[in-house]
Amino acid sequence: MRDKASATAVATDVLNRLGEALAAGDVPAALELFQADCYWRDLVAFTWNLKTLEGKEQIGDMLRAQLAEARPENLRIADGEVASETGDVIESWIEFETALARGYGQIRIKEGRIWTLLTTMQELKGFEEPMGVRRPAGAKHGIDASRKTWAEERAQEQAELGVSRQPYCLIIGGGQGGIALAARLRQLDVPTIVIDKHARPGDQWRKRYKSLCLHDPVWYDHLPYMPFPDNWPVFAPKDKIADWLEMYAKVMEINYWASTECVKASYDETAKEWTVIVRREGRELVLKPKQLVLATGMSGKPNLPKFPGMEIFKGEQQHSSQHPGPDAYRGKKVVVVGGNNSAHDICAALWEGGADVTMVQRSSTHIVKSDSLMEIGLGALYSERAVASGMTTKKADLTFASMPYKIMHQFQIPIYDRIRERDADFYKRLEDAGFMLDFGDDGSGLFMKYLRRGSGYYIDVGACDLVADGRIKLKSGVNVARLTENAVVLTDGTELPADLVVYATGFSSMNGWAADLISQEVADRIGKVWGLGSNTSKDPGPWEGELRNMWKPTQQEGLWLHGGNLHQSRHYSLYLALQLKARKEGLPIPVYGPQPVHHLS
Repeated sequence: MRDKASATAVATDVLNRLGEALAAGDVPAALELFQADCYWRDLVAFTWNLKTLEGKEQIGDMLRAQLAEARPENLRIADGEVASETGDVIESWIEFETALARGYGQIRIKEGRIWTLLTTMQELKGFEEPMGVRRPAGAKHGIDASRKTWAEERAQEQAELGVSRQPYCLIIGGGQGGIALAARLRQLDVPTIVIDKHARPGDQWRKRYKSLCLHDPVWYDHLPYMPFPDNWPVFAPKDKIADWLEMYAKVMEINYWASTECVKASYDETAKEWTVIVRREGRELVLKPKQLVLATGMSGKPNLPKFPGMEIFKGEQQHSSQHPGPDAYRGKKVVVVGGNNSAHDICAALWEGGADVTMVQRSSTHIVKSDSLMEIGLGALYSERAVASGMTTKKADLTFASMPYKIMHQFQIPIYDRIRERDADFYKRLEDAGFMLDFGDDGSGLFMKYLRRGSGYYIDVGACDLVADGRIKLKSGVNVARLTENAVVLTDGTELPADLVVYATGFSSMNGWAADLISQEVADRIGKVWGLGSNTSKDPGPWEGELRNMWKPTQQEGLWLHGGNLHQSRHYSLYLALQLKARKEGLPIPVYGPQPVHHLS
């Protein structure tokens, strides 16, 4: 294995030759530097898209289409970095420039040739964020009789934007996704309004069932510009997250219209702008943004199943998204339909609250213990150990982003093999209780299930013990046949008396919001949202290589989709914000490889 100096020399030589070939427009010479089995993932820098090129042929097609406009230069090992070698792979952080932007990325080299390459746009030349040496002065020294204070200027902006002055961008949805994107856009001087139907920022979390907390650790969940303090809990309770989002929206000066609902939106192809009717505090207003972002989460509308007898059931019925928590159900009989994250959380809280609760698990679930996930799955990138080793949030995000989706499962399978071995007794207890387990279609576990389908898993923070020992009753491998006036009848004939039925049955595709707010035609034009085309359960092929429609141009001009967990909201909001800023400034934007639509929902 090479030392760092030798590895750096190899990486420098490859980068120099690649830079020379790209500068000369010599695509064959550039391709000679790549392995036959190679991947180039580009986040906006070269393609103005989120695109993974797989193999030399795809890379060559992209370069021939984009090089003349991109005009890359100064490709090098990032300042202050050195390359390293692990096994037979040399890795290094890299920096580069294009005609319009500065970028950052990562290169992996095998046997002297490029195996994987990540290129990401970090800032637009001439439109850099006012940070560091460019930070605003704040105070206006000197004498000026017409001066306005910060508070006066802020009040004027809030009074004008959306009334006498139109936003360039309108974001529908004020959860972590909409707030993170709006914070980025403000730093880029893109006039933006966020609308949300709730009364306060953070209500999206505040109003969920009271036991809800983040199952991802704090290092994974920072928002842009303002990381959580060092004493923030590893797993933040929902109300703490809600308060943080409310504070963040205020401190980051986001134009946040609470208690506001989008009634209807339509796009004018001639004027290249949206007409959006919103109802704000009981009054209808018309907004005319150029760009419309649906930031309603990674999911669409709640999936509420239709079972015979639902209309005659005399108890309560709720989708998990409307479940208030266990307080009103002490001593009641509750049936929870579903076996994933929400189902487990709700069942555990109901049991703690004194309810008699039964989980109906209709299909298998991937379970991973939180401790095992943190130590084996996330520890190298997102943990106190990672921070101590010098890992930053930016580097962790880029490391995760640098692994092409096509081969990611190959690196996840050994992780979950280790977890399965480590927690064998835990899994046996669950199976002995009748719980149906899986590790994904190919054994690749949580992250691939999340990316492929956004469902089918639970990060165990305690509920599984209740299932394993029978305190949460379990009926698995069955479905609901019908409801009677006071019971849920299953397909095996079991009758479960019930005062409450909770449907933890997930959510539909995000383009359902586009159908409601815009039209079914537009929803069908953009197609299914989320998933990779892996041809695994609930992720139909063909292979698409990136998450469908997320954070990049859709087939509907001026319409964007933004969402995901806190990590994705933080990381990908940068690339979406840069795409929107470039359009505002009228920069040339040759989008490479817009995504075809294979599935409508």
